[in-house]
Amino acid sequence: MFGSRRRRRKKLRAQPLPAEARATIERNVPFVSGLPASDRAELEGLVQVFLDEKWFQGCGGLELDDEMRLTIAAQACVLLLRLEVDEVYPGLSSILIYPHAYVAHTRRQGPGGIVIEGREVRLGESWDRGTLVLSWDDVRKGAADLHDGHNVVYHEFAHRLDQQAGGSDGAPDLGASTRYVAWARVLGAEFEHLLADLQRHRHTVIEAYGATNPAEFFAVVTECFFEKPTRLEKKHPELYDQLRAFYRRDPAALERGEDERLG
Repeated sequence: MFGSRRRRRKKLRAQPLPAEARATIERNVPFVSGLPASDRAELEGLVQVFLDEKWFQGCGGLELDDEMRLTIAAQACVLLLRLEVDEVYPGLSSILIYPHAYVAHTRRQGPGGIVIEGREVRLGESWDRGTLVLSWDDVRKGAADLHDGHNVVYHEFAHRLDQQAGGSDGAPDLGASTRYVAWARVLGAEFEHLLADLQRHRHTVIEAYGATNPAEFFAVVTECFFEKPTRLEKKHPELYDQLRAFYRRDPAALERGEDERLG
């Protein structure tokens, strides 16, 4: 069973996307057009595995189509380029898509162990049970503007990378155990700096939602890394270096029209 699955993945990753599917991705995910040819070929293979193995469901009256699947899959797989993954988001089985932002029931433990329940408007969320939820309106908006720092697909799939490492703590699988020391030092310090800047009402490159907790911080800085890389590199060079080492990409170099220094 596992051997046949590996063979199927290998076959899918070796074949190009149909021309119509490629055109849809280039139209809806303009970030892809700036990638080197080798990355675009790798992305097409990853997208085909993603579409083959993940189940999509429309919610709230949304009727799914191939454009939606391709647009989500392409952005999700951008994060995997150069990570040399054997599987495409293992543990993720289904993706629920609402037409717009949706209301979710929330239950949190506050100070003193008090449980706080309520309702909250959301653009997306990643569940530990293998399901990810997205708002299609916000998927389109996030993909269309390359530089606003908001991309709900990058955000939620960064959570998936975090969760794959065994929890939601802002530390994805970094490979060598020695890398966790620098990761914890840099991201921990940057998280505290963000909290301090927000308390002092200072302008920040990193969105305020990143101050929620370390898991949200990793997801937010992933958005920033891909959408505002030059500003992030200038203001937070150590943080940028950690993300560059993890994703094995240098989007600031691409933004400047240079070759990426990592490969």
